[in-house]
Amino acid sequence: MSDTSVLELEQVAINTLRFLAVDAVESAKSGHPGAPLGCAPIAYLLYHKLMKYNPLDPLWSDRDRFVLSNGHASALLYGVLHLAGYNLPIEQLAKFRQWGSHTPGHPEYGETPGVEVTTGPLGQGIAMAVGLAIAEKHTAAIYNHENHTPVDHYTYVLCGDGCLMEGISHESCSLAGTLGLGKLILLYDDNLISLDGPTELSYTEDVTERFHSYGWHVQMVHDGNDLEGIEKAILAAKAETTKPSLIRVRTVIGYGSPKAGTNKVHGEALGPEATKATKKNLGFPEDKAFYVPEEAAKHWGEAKTKGAKAQAEWQEKFEAFKKAYPELGSQYERCFSSKMTEGWEKAIPVFPPDKPVATRNAGQVVMNAIEKAVPELFGGAADLTSSTKTIFKDSPSFHVDPKGKNVFWGVREFGMMAAVNGIAAHGGLIPFGSTFFTFSDYCRSALRMGGLMSCHSLYIFTHDTIGLGEDGPTHQPIEQLMSLRAIPQLTDFRPADANETAACWQLALERKSASFMALSRQDLPVLDAVKYKVLEGTRKGAYVLESFGKDVILVAAGSEVAMIMKAALELKEAGILATVISMPSFKLLEEAGEEYISSLFPHDVPKIALEAGATMGWYKYIGRHGAVIGLDRFGASAPAPLVQDKLGISAAHVVEVAKGLVKK
Repeated sequence: MSDTSVLELEQVAINTLRFLAVDAVESAKSGHPGAPLGCAPIAYLLYHKLMKYNPLDPLWSDRDRFVLSNGHASALLYGVLHLAGYNLPIEQLAKFRQWGSHTPGHPEYGETPGVEVTTGPLGQGIAMAVGLAIAEKHTAAIYNHENHTPVDHYTYVLCGDGCLMEGISHESCSLAGTLGLGKLILLYDDNLISLDGPTELSYTEDVTERFHSYGWHVQMVHDGNDLEGIEKAILAAKAETTKPSLIRVRTVIGYGSPKAGTNKVHGEALGPEATKATKKNLGFPEDKAFYVPEEAAKHWGEAKTKGAKAQAEWQEKFEAFKKAYPELGSQYERCFSSKMTEGWEKAIPVFPPDKPVATRNAGQVVMNAIEKAVPELFGGAADLTSSTKTIFKDSPSFHVDPKGKNVFWGVREFGMMAAVNGIAAHGGLIPFGSTFFTFSDYCRSALRMGGLMSCHSLYIFTHDTIGLGEDGPTHQPIEQLMSLRAIPQLTDFRPADANETAACWQLALERKSASFMALSRQDLPVLDAVKYKVLEGTRKGAYVLESFGKDVILVAAGSEVAMIMKAALELKEAGILATVISMPSFKLLEEAGEEYISSLFPHDVPKIALEAGATMGWYKYIGRHGAVIGLDRFGASAPAPLVQDKLGISAAHVVEVAKGLVKK
């Protein structure tokens, strides 16, 4: 085949991709055709020529990962996945953005084969890609030995100017440079247009110098249709092994359309006439929707053969790796299949009820006790390791040694939690990030994405109430707990003591989905794990600790459980017999079912809930005629016991309210 015919074939393949995206948007009468028209050459080069993947096995562990950070360009990704041979038939492209389809408006992890992470909220795709690259570097350090390299892949990201404007991109890209993530390649769709108009309205920084300052390798390709130039830049990025790479590609948004180069092509369908004109401009049949020329289908179909061959070669090498390193080989297979070591839970400590322990300290004890049994556990804190107690004492930092399990995220809460989601999506690791609970606000969107993805991300929050005292209302969480409990598919854990903390860690690791823990700074009395059947009770979300009678039911979560235990004893002396319930997880209680919930909270018994946070949410369990003692105001700066007493978060207040509810 001559060079001319090769070039012609490439253009047919690229235009086929362009118009699958355009037709999908036209079919839905909504979407974003501009970026697909401009970026199709980039997607073609990655998926047809440069990336290592097997469309017949989208979860092959050593595949290259691609993240579409500007997720509004999803029609581009769906088109390329279809053409490359993933299980995404063209009928799905025709159902773009429709109920029940596998082609939602923005890419969703677990919904569409070949989608690595859920993207759409701009900037988070970059941060999750940083997580993917961190996971590659860490697992490569663990498993690669001598001539055996079972982990050797790249993370590619396509982003737009909106992604780079978002603050999370600064957090994440700064960290990526610090960590020297040499297998992270960011392709920037530099088209000079945002939704409101030219980027010069709001975005005039020198992007090249910005990324140079982060310690990145930076290149510029001046023509988004220059396949040779883009390919050379990507190969040069792969050759730079010590720095992440940014490739600025000057594209034309809506390339080939009458609206090209304007914001009019960003976020709405072209319309029938403009669609025909665009196809005519690019030499494509005007009257055929979802048309894939035979030569384009054959050309794109080479990806299946190439991918299957690459994976077969890897598998052969992996078998040799397993023979040379049987323990590591077994660990690799177990971790990448998301299975826990058999009997791992036996390493979880039991805390004696002899002295109070802060649940943040109990968490540190649990983490270090299970480190060898759960080697895939990996993470750190947002510059708060000494406060959140989330550190492996016998492991180096990841920055110093890629085998290290401790990640020093820096003061980057949002970037940290989004990267945690990326690490979880990568597979082979169970990642966590930690910070003060009030700063969950900084990373809430990432927590929401973790819930949406149902990935195995762990979010560890400490300093969970006004019990932290003198730091005052800026650091005392009030609304955060109920706010996060409201996120679908995110499991809440707020343990009452050290043994509930151990149980929450076990359940969070078992569930293989996103969860958060809210842990105390202050010491709390330790429950007898055997007497109260703490693990079994925690597994149900709520359980009875003491039952002196049913004059009144007292329920609390976290550090307030000790208060209602004390209140129950005082009420008993006053002749009022209470049942005490610990409720470490709303989510698990709901999963336990209505019959169990009704057994804990019978409708004819007065109920009091105590929690040092927003009261909404509790009324579902205690009823309109019960009482919720909580905080619908901000806290105050003073020693913790005084703050709690002044704001009514105390056993004495529970006793007072109970006497008012129970008439004897």
